Parts: sequence; C-alpha cells; structure tokens
Amino acid sequence: MPGPVFPWRDGNQFELLIDGPEFFPRMLQLIAEAERQVDLELYLVEAGTCAEAVVTVLEQAARRGVQVRCLFDDYGSLAFTTALRQRLLGAGVQLSWYNRLHWRRGVRNLYRDHRKILLVDSRWAVVGGTGVTDEFWQPQAERSEWHEVMVQIQGPVVSDWQLLFDRQWHANDRRTAWRPPAGFGLPRLPKVPVQGQGMGRVAYADARQHRDILHSLVRALNSGQQRIWLATPYFLPTWSVRRSLRRAASRGIDVRLLLTGPRTDHPSVRYAGHRYYPRLLRAGVRIFEYQPCFLHLKMVVVDDWVSVGSCNFDHWNLRFNLEANIEALDPALTAAVSASFERDFALSEEVDLAHWNARPLWRRVKQRIWGWMDRLVANLLDRRN
Repeated sequence: MPGPVFPWRDGNQFELLIDGPEFFPRMLQLIAEAERQVDLELYLVEAGTCAEAVVTVLEQAARRGVQVRCLFDDYGSLAFTTALRQRLLGAGVQLSWYNRLHWRRGVRNLYRDHRKILLVDSRWAVVGGTGVTDEFWQPQAERSEWHEVMVQIQGPVVSDWQLLFDRQWHANDRRTAWRPPAGFGLPRLPKVPVQGQGMGRVAYADARQHRDILHSLVRALNSGQQRIWLATPYFLPTWSVRRSLRRAASRGIDVRLLLTGPRTDHPSVRYAGHRYYPRLLRAGVRIFEYQPCFLHLKMVVVDDWVSVGSCNFDHWNLRFNLEANIEALDPALTAAVSASFERDFALSEEVDLAHWNARPLWRRVKQRIWGWMDRLVANLLDRRN
C-alpha cells in the first residue's frame, strides 16, 4: 500500500523551465525578492560558480531578516566547502544535513535525500531535478553541461510542498525520513481528475515505507490511451514499470523512452540498463538516446498527465531515496512538456533492434558485467532487508 498521500488541488499555475540558464536566474530572483521565508532542499551541492551565486543570494536574504532554511543531503554535499558553509551560518542561515555519514551506520549510509525543492514565502515553489553545481549552470555560460528541467509553481499545491519540507525538516533531527501519521492526507491514491486545468498534486517517496510516486506512475502507464513518453538518466526501472511499458506498447500506444546517450556521469549504470532494451524493443517500445550532453531530467507525460521532479523511477532511487515529483493536469504545462520531448527526440539517436543486435562485442560484455553486478547487489540488499 502506498500509505497516506496528498490530494489533487486546482487553481495552480505552472511554468516549465528548461536548463540552468533559464531556471537558475528565476530561482535566484525569487530568493532575492523573498520577504519572509526561503526553504531549499537539495541532494547535490558542490563548490563552484553556481554555488557561489546561490550562497550569495541566500546570505543576502538572511541578512535582511528572511528566515532561510537549507536541508542538504550529507553525501551529496561533500564537495560543498567549509568556507561556503560558514558563510551561510555566519549570515544566519539554518543548515541541516540529511543522514550524516558515519562508518558505524553501515548500509544505512545509503539512504539519501534526493529531493530538489525551493520554496519562497510559502507562495512559490520550484521543483525538479537540479543540483547546485557548475554542470547545471555557470553564470556566464549560455548552455548547460547537463540537460535538466524545473517547474515553477504558484497556487494551492504550494502548501503541500511546504508541508512536505516542514515535516522532513523536523524529522531530520532524528536522522530519519518523515513518517506520515495515520490521520494525514488521503488513505490511498486519489482518482485522477477527468479534465484538468491548473490541477496539481505532490507525489513523494521515502524509500523504506512509502512509494506513492511509483504507484501513481504505474497507474498512469496502465491507463494510458494515446502516448507514454518517459525521460530518465538512469534506466534501471522496476519490474512493474517495465511490464507496464511493454503492455502499453502492445496495445498500440505510442511508448517512447528518452534515455542517456554516451555522455553520462555513470557509464556502468547505462550499460546495466541496456539489458532491458531487447524485450522492450520487441514489444514496440521506441528508445531514444540523447546525444548533445548528459540528459539528467526526470519527466513523464501520459496522454495529458505530467510528472516532473527528482525521481528517476529506478529501483535504486526507490529503495534508498527521499523523492518528490509534481504531478499535473494542465494544458499549458502538458504542451510545454510535449514540446520539450519533441525537441529532445530530434536531438537523439533512435535505437532499433537490428542495430542493437549488431552492436560490438565489447559493448555486449560491458552490458553483461554491469547488469550482473546490478542484479547481484540488489539481491543482496533485498535479503538483508
């Protein structure tokens, strides 16, 4: 069972922001204009020109009396230098670190906060998949090294994003994920509205107990009628997702995967995911590998339903991470997401079964080795749990 979940809320406004040169200036502007409160939850935070710009605007906000809270993952922020941390603390920023690393914690060190959330004055939310690193944005650069999207949100659903952040902020003192109380939210996934404009919902996961975000995706895949387009940088999907994709394609639905090409930060993960290609291709799923740079975005459109956020929908994410996506039914956002997919498909190489079967021996060997390693480690962890 998915556990307590957030409801659908109407009356929201969404804007898709594509790549760092578009979404970082918008995020910095929101922080600079904050009047009461700024909350920032991130996984990857590293020293560099991007971090310098973010730290500077957070400092300025705190010094003018804005309450600034930053919840950073301890492992993901190892490269966030002591000097930058001290600057934030010196300005009055409240810093908290999710699941501090310690050798005595063993496997529990693998549990990480992978969410990416900016909240300003409980009025604005910006959510998606970015980190604060130079790969996502450098102030003087026209293009990003990593391809990513964020969604800017205004409206009633922002209160749910604020609630999610607040609850995790307080639970963080206990070195754990927030556990929703029995009376929280809805007891099960709410029905997707028949029609939507400005409809939005927070979908989240806390790895050990709650997989609302996965249940919602699988339901959407199984109910799709026209198209299923899914983008993820690390293609190690759960069995239920793979089965749903194959079944949808066999029903004649336009099923396309937008995946990482040769430019990736984890080649081993890419090769491990290749073992799923043949069966998907035979079922009629179309697979596109993005070529210009590393594709880091996590985005899905099923008919008019959209999901954008931090979750890669791979079995590692769902086993260990805190995740959060915005689900939406909104014609303008759906159109923007669809147009983004179309542009990215045009910049990708489509994988067909004939060329796949003719791939070089060395690629087959890497696929076998890393696929075997992925299965081995996953099985060992499942037995431990």
